[in-house]
This record gives sequence, structure tokens and C-alpha cells, in this order.
Amino acid sequence: MNVRYDFSNKTVLVTGSSRGMGATILEAFASAGAKCLLHYFADPQGHNHRDADSFAASLRAKGLNVQLVDADVRNASQIEGLMKRIRDEHGGLDILVNNAGILRDRTVKKMSLDEWQSVLQTNLDGVFYCAKYGADVLRDNGRIVNIASIAGIVGFHGQANYAAAKAGVIALTKVLAKELARRGITVNAVAPGVIKTPMLGEVKPEVMAEYEKQIPVGRIGRPEDVAHSVLFLACEESSYITGQTLPITGGWF
Repeated sequence: MNVRYDFSNKTVLVTGSSRGMGATILEAFASAGAKCLLHYFADPQGHNHRDADSFAASLRAKGLNVQLVDADVRNASQIEGLMKRIRDEHGGLDILVNNAGILRDRTVKKMSLDEWQSVLQTNLDGVFYCAKYGADVLRDNGRIVNIASIAGIVGFHGQANYAAAKAGVIALTKVLAKELARRGITVNAVAPGVIKTPMLGEVKPEVMAEYEKQIPVGRIGRPEDVAHSVLFLACEESSYITGQTLPITGGWF
């Protein structure tokens, strides 16, 4: 990635950054000189750790400053412990990007209670826990950027759980912006539209073709499009922007 920002001497935590859009965001910050904390959820089989370790090794091979951290964003005590470790080992945080999220799409009629609760726990509770305990270790004039979704603004068929969680993230962003403003900490969100990530893997080609027809710029979004927007909201020059949600959709609503 061609990154024009300078985040030297900044410590950045991107949750869910071992793969997908989170990985692209983390690499962008690292390429801009930041010390990056690559977060993953340690599953019992160890698959996530292997993926995270491999990705971290590839970034270190490029000379980038990346360290692994693990915690379950659904677990408040684990997130509290993670933030305490970050304070003790790194002196605090400058930038927190709440990216970790999952999909469990199904119509409301067919959606199980577990599918509802698991998405809300990861995509909304996780953001709340990270912001709550992360604010304690964020330095003054720091940044929080939440990854919401256009689904939280317009709603999509079969995404009641996901849309509700992302709408909650947008509302939470507005409240946090007001509560943390006195410390110079800005809190913003980005709302990606159709972005080419592993989450799109199950979308049928004909459906993707229809999406492309509806997007004014004529293409599906790239993870880099989201990453550059996150870096803008995290930079020093955006200090007067807070409580906002930036749609990244190619003009599609």
C-alpha cells in the first residue's frame, strides 16, 4: 500500500486484525511507522494463532513493527486484562480500531437465538468493552475508529442481527465522542458498503454483478479503500472531526 500518513511513535490496536479488512488496516498503520498490536481470538484448535503468527511474520519480514495480542472481545474481563497489559507493556495506546466482527445471516423467522446473540456479542458488546477499557489506556488526543457498516444505516434482508449491531455501533460512536471530547480523543466510525473481503466469499457471482451495476463508481470496494479512510480519521489533521460515520460505498446507498 502507498501510505502517505506518518504514525511514527504511535501505538495502534486493531481488533480482529489477523485476516480480512482488519489485516489491511493494521498493515497500513504499520507501513506508516506505527507500532501495531495484531489482535486475534485464540480458538481451542489454534487456527487463529497460526494465522496471526504467520501474518505477523510476513509483516516483520518487511521491517514493520508488529506484536501479537489475544483476547475474546465478547469477554469483558479478557478485554480489561488486555488493556492493562497494553498499559504495562507499551505505556498506553494512541489509536484503537474496533474491527472484530462476524456474520450469521438469516431471516428473522429462521434466525436462531444463538445466531442473534453471537453477532450482537461480538459486533456490539465487543466494541463497547474495547472502548470502555480502552479509554482508560488511551492517551489524551488519541483516536477511536469503529468499523460499522452501511447495513447499520439502510438494513439488508437477512441481516437483522448484523444491522442491529452495526446501528448500535454508530449510536455508540456518537455518545463516546461526546464523553471523550474533553480529553481531545476523537471517536468516529466508517460504514463500508460492498467490500471485497473473505466475508463476501458466499455471495453468488450473479448477485455480485448486480451489486456492481448499482455502485456509481462501477466496482466493488477494496479493503484498502477502508484502510485509507481509517488512517485519515486517526491522523492529527482530523482532530476536529468526531462523532461522525463515514460511508465508504462508491456512492451506493
